[in-house]
Amino acid sequence: MPPHPVIAVVMDQPETRSALGADLRRRYGADYTILELGSDNVVPVLSDVHSLAVVISTVELAGRVMGVEVLGGVRRAHPDARRVLLVDRGQWASHPVRRAMVLGQVEGYLFVPWMPREQWLHLPMAEYLADWSRTQRPEIVAVTVVGRRWDDRSHALRDMLSRASVPFAFHDADSEPGRAAIADMRLDSSVLPVVRFHTGEVAVDPSDITISELLGFRATRPGLLCDVAIIGAGPAGLSAAVYAASEGLSTVIIDPSVPGGQAGTSSRIRNYLGFPRGLSGSELTNRATEQAWLFGAEFVLARRAERLHRSEVGYVVSLSDSTDVTARAVVLATGVEWRRLGVPSVEALLGVGVYYGAAGAEADALEGEPVFVVGGGNSAGQAAVHLARHAESVTILIRSQSLAASMSDYLIGQLEAVENIHVRAMTEVVGASGQTRLQRLTLRQRRTGTEEEVAATALFVMTGGQPHTDWLPEEVQRDSHGYVLTGDDVSSATLARAPLFLETSLYGVFAVGDVRHGATRRVAPSVGYGAIAISLVHQFLAEHD
Repeated sequence: MPPHPVIAVVMDQPETRSALGADLRRRYGADYTILELGSDNVVPVLSDVHSLAVVISTVELAGRVMGVEVLGGVRRAHPDARRVLLVDRGQWASHPVRRAMVLGQVEGYLFVPWMPREQWLHLPMAEYLADWSRTQRPEIVAVTVVGRRWDDRSHALRDMLSRASVPFAFHDADSEPGRAAIADMRLDSSVLPVVRFHTGEVAVDPSDITISELLGFRATRPGLLCDVAIIGAGPAGLSAAVYAASEGLSTVIIDPSVPGGQAGTSSRIRNYLGFPRGLSGSELTNRATEQAWLFGAEFVLARRAERLHRSEVGYVVSLSDSTDVTARAVVLATGVEWRRLGVPSVEALLGVGVYYGAAGAEADALEGEPVFVVGGGNSAGQAAVHLARHAESVTILIRSQSLAASMSDYLIGQLEAVENIHVRAMTEVVGASGQTRLQRLTLRQRRTGTEEEVAATALFVMTGGQPHTDWLPEEVQRDSHGYVLTGDDVSSATLARAPLFLETSLYGVFAVGDVRHGATRRVAPSVGYGAIAISLVHQFLAEHD
């Protein structure tokens, strides 16, 4: 068995196979075993490999076998391996390649010839290997968490660290590693979870504020003053922060958790401009966070905005830790929260098998288990594809007759191509049960009213959102569902002037992203409107200087 993770080159052209293998070996040979294989019996050979990182195959193999078929066979044994097609230049737009990408049968492609190597071989290979490494246990962890596997707080900590891309290890308190870690920290298991940082600091049942500060995000301080306060650190808020800070505005960005919002939980975003191979939501938002920080934006995390009121300077945002942020202008980017199912027996198992969003942190713990996803949007589809790599089966439950009205075509195609993903239309969850965690769901067929009980280890609910706007003052106009009105949608009869494009009924307070009435719930528009909001902030501030 190879001593290192494997990069496999599968093709029936000896010269090309040898040349690609040699180039890969020169760059990656110290850390990976490079296997060069023909198409004969390749699936059984690779199934016996302990750790397969990347497998590269040509579009066509000998005997009319398609490379996609071989890659599909490999996936059953190695669900996390990155599958890559080797494409002749000019062939990349051909139907088999496009179809394989759209259906999620491959994660990417390499060109033949692959010169210059740094651009066309090593750059994409670095992305594939980085993607694969994120699915593996980290070699060195920054944080160790010991808790109960099905405890709500343990789940919340795993989700927080996962979305922040912090390498961490989780040990169940009753496992041998868990008991050893607790003993090493000279604690007992009476109070859980326990978190140990790479610095040696230990926190017993820490708050989100403690975690964010130990991760390096600063605490609030009395009298924090800025040009613009951005409330919400999803794509819209992060975009606004990048443009505000880069254009010289002192910027504070506030979020009740870690940066990313709902987009941060997406396992793969395939339709974001400039990323043809796609990228994860956490990767996108972590890059944006770093970008905003480099321009000087200040992050105040794990605090929820609870009140907004006028001041002599502009506005005061009162936070859940009893501190205030004073700003000359405010950008609302609070997004939406997952809509609750409202079924008491389901809510009783929240965090112990029932989760709203947040599929990424739990996927590897669901190996061989039956999993259900409620929702028909892109987030639900991406979560299902991600979970299917580990779960025995993933069943998507939707109240409507089909996914066509709510999910992108490319994602529907991917779902259809994954054998262990099933869609049940006109179906809703009406009950849940389990001793200490979720074990069974009760489903109702909406057309007939027939109820059925099914085994379930996890339920991920992604049923659309409701805006978090009840904390805003009455002067901020909202629609009947609570979404913030901006620009021409604002009733301006009693106002001194008509609001600017993204401005609310409070002058100097702007709204972007999903919280805004009429918003297109996609990452790209949210990013665009975040940038536009800052140009309007400049206009507002210029009028009041």
